[in-house]
Amino acid sequence: MLKKRIPMGIEDYREMIDRNYYYIDKTLLIKELMQQWAKVYLITRPRRFGKTLAQSMIQTFFEDVRDGDGNRIDNLHYFDGKKIMDEGEKYTSHAGQYPVIKMSLKSAKQRDFDTAYACLVDQIIDEYYRHRYVQKSDVLSELEREKYNTILNGRAGYREYATSLQFLSKCLQRYHEKQVVILIDEYDVPLENAWFEGFYDEMIKFIRSLFESALKTNENLAFAVVTGCLRISKESIFTGLNNLSVVSILSKNFGEYFGFIPKEVEEMLDFYEIGSYKETAKKWYDGYLFGDSEVYNPWSVINFVYDIANGTTKFAKPYWSNTSSNSIVRELVERADTQVRREIERMIEGGTIEKPIHEDITYGDVYDSQDNLWNFLFFTGYLKKCGERQNGEQNYLTMSIPNSEISYIYKNTILAWFDKKIRKADMSQLMKAIDEGDCETMGNFLSAQLMDTISFFDYKEDYYHGFLAGILKSFGNYEVLSNREAGMGRSDLIMKENTFMGRGIILEVKVAKKFGEMEKMCEEALAQIETLQYEHELREDGYQEILKYGVCFFKKGCMVKMNRSQR
Repeated sequence: MLKKRIPMGIEDYREMIDRNYYYIDKTLLIKELMQQWAKVYLITRPRRFGKTLAQSMIQTFFEDVRDGDGNRIDNLHYFDGKKIMDEGEKYTSHAGQYPVIKMSLKSAKQRDFDTAYACLVDQIIDEYYRHRYVQKSDVLSELEREKYNTILNGRAGYREYATSLQFLSKCLQRYHEKQVVILIDEYDVPLENAWFEGFYDEMIKFIRSLFESALKTNENLAFAVVTGCLRISKESIFTGLNNLSVVSILSKNFGEYFGFIPKEVEEMLDFYEIGSYKETAKKWYDGYLFGDSEVYNPWSVINFVYDIANGTTKFAKPYWSNTSSNSIVRELVERADTQVRREIERMIEGGTIEKPIHEDITYGDVYDSQDNLWNFLFFTGYLKKCGERQNGEQNYLTMSIPNSEISYIYKNTILAWFDKKIRKADMSQLMKAIDEGDCETMGNFLSAQLMDTISFFDYKEDYYHGFLAGILKSFGNYEVLSNREAGMGRSDLIMKENTFMGRGIILEVKVAKKFGEMEKMCEEALAQIETLQYEHELREDGYQEILKYGVCFFKKGCMVKMNRSQR
């Protein structure tokens, strides 16, 4: 029986405490918010890095909670023993003192605007219902009560819902006699989704109206915290909001409060008596740099701890790749030109790239240039900062892949892309060359394919073997067998024509360390086929004509030599 539950997917702070989950104390985020007291915070972090849990924690601390009849509910016990309670009355005196409006916009990830809009309206209605005690009091006029009920019952129009948070703020301020805290989570999900689904203009118009009325022209606002993955500014969601404090992953403040710092991960592993996995966790899930704070991916660490502590597995897994949208990596790979392909190769091999940085990159800008795509990858967690410099007015970041988990995403995306590319490619030229023994055309064709793909195995024989096998398996009239027992050893690739007493093809792969060694290595491959009698199996199966190819690779070049034998 584990000493504390492992918080798999838990995003509600009160549930975290009530059900005795292991909680890494991030409550000093509250202190930092109050030290700065910005009117509106926009905090951007990659998906699954604790933004929703942080919003829930902020709500639990500040909110003057009431039931449906207006009776007060104490939340302060949720912070017993937490770090914020040691910071003195300057901070603790604010606990439970504010009405709070909290919304998540992630439900608006829908296929059309009408459905997305309806989901946002449902969120607004839920928040009106949560504060229904207001309408039962005498603080509202008859007209205001009627408007409240119209919004609550889903009968209001577009304009009323576009300004609904402002109106709810007014009602709550009058009831509590305190300004309102507004918390908005996943604010960019409707915008990202709308961009890909084709109703971006309609969605940005509604979100802009909702935000401007609640955050810009709202005299009843104490402060607001808005969280998401990407900073959105060019669409003017926050037009004229002079007191907006943007906290991106480049910002120095709040760095340690989203994600787990190394000490926290080490303590968690020790708590569950799996401290021997510290290096594995670091290799797979560490590597992010938020401000000056080194950060692990919290979602992946929690899943890793759960699986290891429960004996589900003994190995690390790419948990984040199964939950996050990796379409942006696929887009990068599929759109990559020769330079970008080489940059991806360099990073997978552990190298870096340097690119100009633009913090306000938006969905509409992503595909305007490759630089924008790199920026998007950085701010959404697929790259990390290694260095920074300024040249004139432009800042440049040196970036690399953070860890093995993200490297896995790149590699598997590339393999899927290559497989898709091969299925679409016209292989008739190669097939004709193989059938006719045209070694020069074979070599040139394979060299061209290598130049157009992305490798990440340091040009080892296994990489070339997989590359060649992937191409040959697209030939429908042959069965392709890889590394099968043949004669006195294992041939690299054997192709069997799907015809009785047809043609067999043997390909032995070699890798040269120097260009000048390629021809010699081809001859060695052919000699190996003869010495180890790789054709024996084909003869036993009745194949009459057998083509034998020695194939040598050097970086992105290929040379082919052949022998032909008949019964």
